[in-house]
Amino acid sequence: MARETILVVEDDENILELVRYNLAKENYRIKTATTGEAALDFVREGHPDLIVLDLMLPEIDGLEVCRRIRQNEARKHVPIVMLTAKGEESDVVAGLEVGADDYITKPFSPRVLIARIRAALRRRGQEEPSADATVNTKHLLIHPGRHEAVVDGARIELTFTEFRVLHLLARRPGWVFTRGQIVDAVRGHDYVVTDRAVDVQIAGLRKKLGAVGECIKTVRGVGYKYQE
Repeated sequence: MARETILVVEDDENILELVRYNLAKENYRIKTATTGEAALDFVREGHPDLIVLDLMLPEIDGLEVCRRIRQNEARKHVPIVMLTAKGEESDVVAGLEVGADDYITKPFSPRVLIARIRAALRRRGQEEPSADATVNTKHLLIHPGRHEAVVDGARIELTFTEFRVLHLLARRPGWVFTRGQIVDAVRGHDYVVTDRAVDVQIAGLRKKLGAVGECIKTVRGVGYKYQE
């Protein structure tokens, strides 16, 4: 039975063949592109279920390819897994902030790549949580409309910004948000929020949440996630 179509964008023929071989063994349908322009052409005309994207490409680099896909209303939700030799923290942050769902550095394990692809495809099938929906986890209950947060049955007082940050993280448990994404989520409400200020908000949240504060995990060099 045919499975999802994956577009592999890679200009190194050896790596392209390695990725294609391992994905084909998992019965994925494989399409390939060796330039950024060719990748964008396929995305516009085809229907990839996921894109494996190198960053260092001829013509248009991978960051710009990702940015343009996220601006395309018809294709903006296609999962993108970046696979690149650029492994500095700044590179990872840049990739996630233009819209990548995951980031893998070379050299890489084909088994890890396949596991990450499966995870991204599973997340694609999950409905995007509403910003107004109540969050109810093992330890945490959040009512956005009432601006109320309850931890293990006890209501806690949060500032507007703390509440927005906690709600953003808790409604997508396990998802990593960069500091830039957190800033974008809480700015524009008469609060001045910077990347460094995010760290201050997280520290305040952890203190107010008590033992549950340990559920807010630091992802070094990237940002934060909520995971019980």
